[in-house]
Amino acid sequence: IMVLPRDGLKTAEGKPVRYDKVFYIGENDLYVPRDEKGKYKTYETIGESFADTTEVMRRLIPTHVVFNGRAGALTGKNALAAKVGETVMIVHSQANRDTRPHLIGGHGDYVWETGKFNNPPEKDLETWFIRGGSAGAALYTFRQPGIYAYVNHNLIEA
Repeated sequence: IMVLPRDGLKTAEGKPVRYDKVFYIGENDLYVPRDEKGKYKTYETIGESFADTTEVMRRLIPTHVVFNGRAGALTGKNALAAKVGETVMIVHSQANRDTRPHLIGGHGDYVWETGKFNNPPEKDLETWFIRGGSAGAALYTFRQPGIYAYVNHNLIEA
């Protein structure tokens, strides 16, 4: 949960910050057990998977990392759309692990990495850092038409 200040967001100089829309991006780790041949296991009920899933989770190496709960959640017909001149607030959360959001083709005009809106925002960040178990926000004004890819810039996981 992220709560915005009642009197709105401010720059480091105390000037009001406006935005046209908000995009929420939840980054999710999935831990799916595999059998001895490396194939993903299936279970009749969620309860039957508990012991195996817990064992996979204890290793802290997810089998899948996705945005908004599934592969393709931000692409194709699910793409988040903004018009040139629109300012978008991107709220990004990650429950378990640190992440490095990056908007390819853009950047964070104003970024609150820790979600602490009483603190002054960072400015003009290409990649920002969201700690595991927290959420942060970035504002970007789209200056050109095109496709902007939103990624976790921890490229070793790409």
